[in-house]
Amino acid sequence: MKIYTKKGDKGTTGLFGGSRVSKDDVRIECIGTLDEANSTIGLLRVKLGSQHEWQPNLHKIQKDLMDMMSHLARPSDAKKENKNPMPVDGATFCEEWIDSLEAAMTSPSDYFLLPGGNEVSALCHIARTQMRRGERRLVSLIKTDEVHEAIPAYINRLSDLFFTLARAEMDKAGVAEEKWQLFLYKRFKSAEPS
Repeated sequence: MKIYTKKGDKGTTGLFGGSRVSKDDVRIECIGTLDEANSTIGLLRVKLGSQHEWQPNLHKIQKDLMDMMSHLARPSDAKKENKNPMPVDGATFCEEWIDSLEAAMTSPSDYFLLPGGNEVSALCHIARTQMRRGERRLVSLIKTDEVHEAIPAYINRLSDLFFTLARAEMDKAGVAEEKWQLFLYKRFKSAEPS
């Protein structure tokens, strides 16, 4: 079987169930952005090396993203059933990993940071921003069709996770964070009278 079909040469692509939409349709924009994030996670995994402790969790995230993209590619009125698993535990999985990473770090997360630090941290920030863009496209899609509630929760939590992974990498490497501003809720809290 050839990789090319020529069916998309006029600017349309097929969805799960057989219907076709424009390649700039909000559904395709959402899936494409999450695909970009997944590719960045792949590059991050290569940079980390095969024995790195994050590998199993990052591998799970990549597989979960593929499953979620397949569900996003299925309009709610499609007759064909999607048999790929729905990662309903994704948000909880992220929260547990975030809590574990934060417990091991030497300082709390109180500031907006300038992305960078080292190559691994910078890649985590790229994945974080791609997840945020994917989330914005997902919100646009939700306005037009039903999306399983586990997907937006997981995508939202993934951006938090990659922020935390960036910090954990810098903490472990002994690289100082470049702080920008205190988180807004922290600023309000510090301004409260004692």
